[in-house]
Amino acid sequence: MSDLYQYDANQLGKVEIAPEVIQLISGIAASQVNGVITLSGGVVGDINQLLGRKNLKKGIRVDLEDQLTIDLAVVVQYGFHIPDVGREIQEQVKTAVESMTGLTVDKVIVRVDGIKMPPEKSE
Repeated sequence: MSDLYQYDANQLGKVEIAPEVIQLISGIAASQVNGVITLSGGVVGDINQLLGRKNLKKGIRVDLEDQLTIDLAVVVQYGFHIPDVGREIQEQVKTAVESMTGLTVDKVIVRVDGIKMPPEKSE
């Protein structure tokens, strides 16, 4: 299987969408949900975070085999109702990916990898 998802083919050629594009759209949508502190993602993600870089693809896996499945790992802010945050992430990611790509998202799997206290306000 190709690394690209063939979206549309016509007499002019074809349109292909890389999984990285779907990852990026998903990361932006998930990070805008109230209660999400960050996307979670392994050693590379931790190093980028230490260096002050924001990687909106970390913690996101896209599977284009038989159906489009997006798997996200997030860190939620303490005090938020986790099931509500998870459902909101699912809805926002599905809506964003479908509206921007025209693809049908079959599953959005949200894994909460951690809870973080909100930053303290300086006096």
